[in-house]
Parts: sequence; C-alpha cells; structure tokens
Amino acid sequence: MADKNRLNPEQYASLKAEVAAPYRGLRQFIYIAFGASGSIGAFVFFFQVLAGRDVESALPSLALQVGIVTLMVFLWRWEQRRQQRPQSDKNPNS
Repeated sequence: MADKNRLNPEQYASLKAEVAAPYRGLRQFIYIAFGASGSIGAFVFFFQVLAGRDVESALPSLALQVGIVTLMVFLWRWEQRRQQRPQSDKNPNS
C-alpha cells in the first residue's frame, strides 16, 4: 500500500525543482512576452524616428522600449544562472 503513494524519481525531482524556484515557468513566460512586446515597440519607434516623424515623442519611447528589452534579457539570464547554480553546488568535484 505504501508503494502506491511513493513518487518516482522524475516526479520527485520535478517537485523539488518547483519548491526551489516557484513560478519559474510563469516568470520566464513574462520575460518572453514583455521582451517581444518591447522588441515590436522598438521596431516601430525606430522606424518612426528614422522617418523623422514626431521625433520629440518617438525618441523617448524608443529609449523606453530598448530599456524594457534590455531588462528582460538581463532577468532571463539571471534566472538561467540561478537555475544552474544549485546544480553546480551539489557536485563540488566538477
């Protein structure tokens, strides 16, 4: 009866990873969605500035969009490093 309640090693590892980094998948989805939105906005504002139309308002908007994309790339990389760090701590010989 106790064997039915036990998790296989894959399920246990998955649950352990979720406890270590809750909502990781949701955070990564948000990074991708905001990064894509910022990229589209930067594309639009870049060509608006390039065309010389309403440069006074397009240039700050372009800077904001580029900043958003930069922030999302930074957060994505930071998340990836945080994920790799616990694995390297488990094997000090490697």
